[in-house]
Amino acid sequence: MSRILVTGGGGFLGSRLVERLEGEGHDVVAARRSEHDLTSMQDTERLFAETGPELVFHLAAEVGGIGANRANPGRYWYANLIMGAHVLEQARLHGTPKLAIVGTVCAYPKLTPVPFREDELWNGYPEETNAPYGVAKKTILVGAQAYREQYGTNAIFLLPTNLYGPGDNFDLATSHVIPALVRKMIESPAEIVLWGDGSPTREYLYVEDCVDGLVAAAELYDGPEPVNLGTGVETSISETAELVAEAVGFEGSIVWDTSMPNGQPRRSLDPSRARELFGWTARTPLREGIARTVASFRAAVA
Repeated sequence: MSRILVTGGGGFLGSRLVERLEGEGHDVVAARRSEHDLTSMQDTERLFAETGPELVFHLAAEVGGIGANRANPGRYWYANLIMGAHVLEQARLHGTPKLAIVGTVCAYPKLTPVPFREDELWNGYPEETNAPYGVAKKTILVGAQAYREQYGTNAIFLLPTNLYGPGDNFDLATSHVIPALVRKMIESPAEIVLWGDGSPTREYLYVEDCVDGLVAAAELYDGPEPVNLGTGVETSISETAELVAEAVGFEGSIVWDTSMPNGQPRRSLDPSRARELFGWTARTPLREGIARTVASFRAAVA
């Protein structure tokens, strides 16, 4: 049994990770913003002093879809950068044995060759609509590697692709592609309007598969290099809409608003490093994961 701290422990991914770790018998502290504001060094120090963790999963983030990123570029840059810096510094000061930091696929350059390989991370600037968020997260990777070199901090850095699944954020102002599609199609069965032209591609990772990857990395990986967590399956936004429509039973029309941005042109990760370094492979097919997501949303609003 270990004493484990999960920042962002009340969030979509964090709550699933906490549930998994508690089920394995660990002593888990789920840090929530209402109790500890990680943009405050004082609050972050208090959190580490109170918990004395042997392992930290840093999942806390301020994040959303294209609209939320366009509305909050300064906030997303500042909050994500400063939270990561504070967690790294307090892990150093408290001698935390291991720190697993969750980054973002948005850190990759806009025109990264597909599939995205970790070695391409610095070969260009991220897609403009989410660049402040992506750059902030990527800067934490630099910090983790620098702390490892100077202080011996065992901090690993993981790059999950777009997450989805039951319990996702379905708020249309801040949600990502799949939960937004699910809600729109259920609430507006005649017609929905989607941004862009449907051509961009995305890769989706079922939340439970991501939890498996985080746990496997924490147990088996101790290196400085970032590691992708993804499926390697590239799906266009229009194809995603068709899959969600099938799961929902949506028979209305889809209107593409081409005056709005497409976002990243293509996005799909090379997951081979995770498989080679700690034996992790995503297992949930997209159609099956979407069906579970739809069912969970309907149950929540029933």
